[in-house]
Amino acid sequence: MNSLNRQVEESRQSMREEVLEGLRRPQKSLPSKYFYDERGSRLFEQITRLKEYYPTRTEKAIMQQHMPEIAEYIAGDSVLVELGSGSSKKTRLLLDHLTNIAAYVPVEISEKYLAEVVGTLKQDYPNLLIKPVCADYTKPFQVPPIQNPHTYYVLFYPGSTIGNFRPCQAQQFLETISRILNPGGGMIIGVDLKKDKKIMEVAYNDKKGITAAFNKNILRHINRELDANFDLDNYRHKAFFNEKEGRIEMHLVSEKEQEVAVASETFLIEEGESIHTENSYKYTLEEFEKLVHPWFSVQKVWTDKNDHFSVQYLQKK
Repeated sequence: MNSLNRQVEESRQSMREEVLEGLRRPQKSLPSKYFYDERGSRLFEQITRLKEYYPTRTEKAIMQQHMPEIAEYIAGDSVLVELGSGSSKKTRLLLDHLTNIAAYVPVEISEKYLAEVVGTLKQDYPNLLIKPVCADYTKPFQVPPIQNPHTYYVLFYPGSTIGNFRPCQAQQFLETISRILNPGGGMIIGVDLKKDKKIMEVAYNDKKGITAAFNKNILRHINRELDANFDLDNYRHKAFFNEKEGRIEMHLVSEKEQEVAVASETFLIEEGESIHTENSYKYTLEEFEKLVHPWFSVQKVWTDKNDHFSVQYLQKK
């Protein structure tokens, strides 16, 4: 077995273990990272353009307004590492202001989607060294060797994806990811802020049903990779703000009693029972500073005029 086939098989085995573990729980759950096969990545791109979905356009507006100042925090010979790079649209705002960085390292779980995006970036930025990594960035991964001289790594983590982790998981992730950085290195991160409940809930329940299709895509992905037999028509999308936990929750609710086969196991799912597919935690600025404190210091915070969203520069301690 060659290294690529081995990597694919290891990835599928990890998916099998994580999915089965989640479905065995009293509150069934699935890891949200499995939204993102090629189709899921494209659906999410559609979500980011929806009128109801404020995070993407608000974050982009903050970056456009403050980009010269944001760029000042990144040394000219830094390596920019983007976690969950997706379409790299926000990255272009940075790259257009960072003319002397040593390299750009996009990290993305969907290999085909990553290859397409990198191909376009290489055409648009012919003088930029781009070293893509196909990996699950929530687990330790290796940044490839960078031939160009460089001093620091700077992580780029936009889109409020940190909110998908439970706070204890977020801290584990921050501890792991901080090991990439030397003291003095940093992270540019998008953080969604607490605000009116209606604004948040509408953002995850769009009228076109694209978020619902994105939510159900996790079942489609599992069907294909793990030889499962989820019937997508038997589930409905549900998203709401959990006040106590401070998070948006996304669920898939079973419309009828049904049995589902996944890998080597069969699961009974009752009518009205839900599968919990995603959390999106919202923070106050004080709560987020406390969350990152063991590994990072908050150097600068940029927000929109309504304080709906923030872009922050964190420095490794």
